[in-house]
Amino acid sequence: MSNLSFDPSLKSTPVSLPYDLEACTELMRGGSKSFFAASRLLPARLRPPAIALYAFCRLADDAIDDGDDPVLAMADLKSRLAAIYSGRPGTVDADRALTVVVHRYGIPCGLLEALLDGFLWDSQGRRYETLADVEAYGARVAGTVGAMMSIIMGASTDTAIARASELGVAMQLTNIARDIGDDARMGRLYIPRAWFREIGMDADAWLANPVFDSRIAGFTQRLLLRADALYRRGEFGLAELPWDCRPAIQAARLVYAEIGKQLDREGLNSVNHRTVVSTARKLALIAKATAVAVKAPALPDVPLSPVPAIHYLVDIVSAERHSLDIQKPWTVPSRSFDERVAWVVDLFARLEQREKAER
Repeated sequence: MSNLSFDPSLKSTPVSLPYDLEACTELMRGGSKSFFAASRLLPARLRPPAIALYAFCRLADDAIDDGDDPVLAMADLKSRLAAIYSGRPGTVDADRALTVVVHRYGIPCGLLEALLDGFLWDSQGRRYETLADVEAYGARVAGTVGAMMSIIMGASTDTAIARASELGVAMQLTNIARDIGDDARMGRLYIPRAWFREIGMDADAWLANPVFDSRIAGFTQRLLLRADALYRRGEFGLAELPWDCRPAIQAARLVYAEIGKQLDREGLNSVNHRTVVSTARKLALIAKATAVAVKAPALPDVPLSPVPAIHYLVDIVSAERHSLDIQKPWTVPSRSFDERVAWVVDLFARLEQREKAER
């Protein structure tokens, strides 16, 4: 998929560049609070690469979404990627941090290019006719992140990449179900247009005047049911991960899935308000996630084939696996898991205080 590759001179010598990790951390802290909290449950050795990856993704999304010309923004980002993969990034901290990550962990450039394509789809107002189209979008903007995080954790088998990518798509479907109203007011529709046609409903007319009714509730439920199916598949990937990485991934999975459950309890109305999971509930789910620190769910008797939308992500990693020189991070973290949980409890309390102050 990609014409970019690692600079051969950098394969034997790890890239080491100065960058401001705190600047990257601030980008994550100002974005997804759940993602930021889950990242703090990762062992200490993996937090910097996770933060670096998120920082670049956040800046790239903003560059395409908020810029005057998305095509020019994409051209600039592709140029930055080329510099990153040649080991010669510019002065942007996120670019310099990502350079270290891609060469240290062997992240295939095709995954980052797929991510950028998904961002571009948003800015171009792409139409999604079927659920398969929506999942193809989810594979790009979220499945890619799951695949890259799996590689960073030291799990790059086809099974690991498939399950991590499917988990990312599940999270994106949850986001879509939660943000139906917000997206519609920006002129964006991620509910498959075929679903509207099935019941004789005009998608464009609804998009021009988004209101909640039983039909939209039905669409929302269908999205959440599909997300739940992918969450179950994603959980099987935990066995592929180092034991000390499992709680963070399980915590993220449970918290995101809870958004859908809370939305269901609220009547599936994401047009008139945005569903939020309480801090207390998030902490309870994080505590529940500790169970997988020792034991991951048993694998199914019959291997699961990747869902069609993420096949190509598995292929990207498989094609470049021979060139990946990943150091498996199986060592015990310096901080105990209980200490990490205590940190997250404090984090949520501080975030909640900040939100109250802002109101």
